[in-house]
Amino acid sequence: MDRPLSTPPDGVRDLLVVGGGIIGLAVAWRALGAGLSVTVLDPDAGDGATRAAAGMLAPATEAEFTEDAALALHLAAAGRWLTFAADLEAAAGTGVGLRESGTLTLAYDDTDAALLRRLLALQARHAVSSRALTIAEARRHEPLLGPRLSGAAWVPGDHAVDPRAVHAALQRAIADGHGAVVPRAAVRLARHEGRVVGALDDAGRVHRAGSTVVAAGWASAPLLADLPEVTVPVRPVKGQTLRLQTDPDLAPRHVVRGLVQGRPVYVVGRSPATEGPWAGHCEIVVGATTEENPDDRRATAGGVFALLRDARALLPAIDEAALVEVTPRARPATPDNLPLVGPTHVPGLHLATGHHRNGILLAPLTAEIVVAGLTGSWFDVDVTRADPPTLLAALRASDPRRFPSPDPDTRRTDGGPR
Repeated sequence: MDRPLSTPPDGVRDLLVVGGGIIGLAVAWRALGAGLSVTVLDPDAGDGATRAAAGMLAPATEAEFTEDAALALHLAAAGRWLTFAADLEAAAGTGVGLRESGTLTLAYDDTDAALLRRLLALQARHAVSSRALTIAEARRHEPLLGPRLSGAAWVPGDHAVDPRAVHAALQRAIADGHGAVVPRAAVRLARHEGRVVGALDDAGRVHRAGSTVVAAGWASAPLLADLPEVTVPVRPVKGQTLRLQTDPDLAPRHVVRGLVQGRPVYVVGRSPATEGPWAGHCEIVVGATTEENPDDRRATAGGVFALLRDARALLPAIDEAALVEVTPRARPATPDNLPLVGPTHVPGLHLATGHHRNGILLAPLTAEIVVAGLTGSWFDVDVTRADPPTLLAALRASDPRRFPSPDPDTRRTDGGPR
């Protein structure tokens, strides 16, 4: 990232992205690829929800009852990850830790098994590939499973990626594409004649741009609080993840997700490290708690205990691993569990926030949607090949303008996503 940055002669960029997590950087990188000049503002890029994320690409195992629009978005996003990862690795010259190993879902007791059967039925209704396994079959997938299990299922299309590796690759690709990542916080947006024309940072500098994308996670709401035309009901939902290091023989081969007496838990393994203090060992990410609490960055003993208790019920070999990091961070959630992606009522202002538990999964799709809106191009929905038929409706349901504006004079002036 030591390459000199190019800035247009007048100092005005085509695009300013506020927020340097995986969503903001994915938008910035794809915008550079579309020919735009880009600046990203973030005082500590990647240190928010991206840092805590395990990186599951799990449209099937994240499916929820009555949330068809979210499932459509997740399926479409998962279908874009292979191309996104390949493009990014080629651009950055480094890997992103994509593991296409599938997901094993487990039920601890009989009540958990009943819920797992309901989830399999939900997946079948949406033509998502999954199937029930016997416990013996599950043990052939993962020999290290614990002795007490009541049900299992195999989801071959739910994979995982390393969010920290993805973020590092995005930073490198943006630098190589002459984008600027400025380690400053945006304190308010700049406006001129009703249009957003950039942002003021905490050093008093105005970063001017033709368009501004706010991708600041849960902090998007306070940043936009003084814009009467825009409603951004994004709140912080705190979660804690654990990172462990272990011998490769004691690491799970696949993503393991489970229900333990009604409590969800996941265990995501990485490939063995090739350098650093843990060379030859595998990282394991265990998560995640869900707490309606602010982003205080405080780990709790109860949260750590609960995650280890439930993870070891499924994979007792975790007892042999070294606990090397506890990462508490807040995810950005919305009232309807759908993100806010696209243009707002305010000219020059676009949003890319509110992704809650699925920011890593939705990053490629979000970038594609936002860049299409910035460049005036058509967003490609292909229901004949990959995208679910309900994707277009899901895109409309994710429009940032769906929440009533507090300004009664604000009127929607276009038809939303095409």
